[in-house]
Amino acid sequence: MAETSQQRAVTAAFPPPPPFWRHFTSQNLEKLEELKKQAGNKDGGHKDWTPEALRALEAPPELRFLVPPDHPSEGSYSLFGESQAVSINLPSLEEQGIEQLYPSPPHGAESSQSLPSNHRYYLLKISKSLLLNFLEFVGILSICPEQFEPKLESIRNLFINAHHLLNLYRPHQARESLILMMEKQLEQTREEIKEMESVKEKVEKFLFQLETDGKEQAELAQPSRDIPVDTDAGAKEQALEEARSMWQLIDEISEG
Repeated sequence: MAETSQQRAVTAAFPPPPPFWRHFTSQNLEKLEELKKQAGNKDGGHKDWTPEALRALEAPPELRFLVPPDHPSEGSYSLFGESQAVSINLPSLEEQGIEQLYPSPPHGAESSQSLPSNHRYYLLKISKSLLLNFLEFVGILSICPEQFEPKLESIRNLFINAHHLLNLYRPHQARESLILMMEKQLEQTREEIKEMESVKEKVEKFLFQLETDGKEQAELAQPSRDIPVDTDAGAKEQALEEARSMWQLIDEISEG
């Protein structure tokens, strides 16, 4: 009786959390970290704490639940009462015992995961068949409701076939999405490089202008026998104008 209730709890649509969730407390996590430090000091330093190494620790029972199990590599597992395969390969309709309504890929294809040669055509054909079967289903319900089951099974089979075709297209969709993302990142990087080159040119022009103005200021600072003293006002005005232009260039670089 206990096993039946436990199995019912695991396979329920919304099962309760496992009972060992109560052991995941802050105090137990701190105890586990302290146990790791002590074991690491005994081993002479840092240690890679794999699940096997954690299970090898002499931890009390309440801390053993904090050690993650190994990842399953084969078989299946139960998820909300439904069996899910560990393998990421999509099982064929034949393996699931479902009638396949579209032709298989041509002989010599890479695997059973390959799409048929004209999958878009078969998706459109299945969609039209769904509409027709739905109209027939409504007619059956209005005339002879007790004979609904065969037509409902046909509609279900059409939906499964369409869903399977779409799932076969997922790897191609993932590749295309990755290509678009990488192209976008590449274009963004190119734009950033162009902006950096533009700022570099502005900085080089600014430094060159600073060097030129510095030389001119040094020449103006030297007394000249040919230029009267009254012309210093014009030189000061020119220096102020050059300073204004330099500050304007600095503002443009900071805004860029």
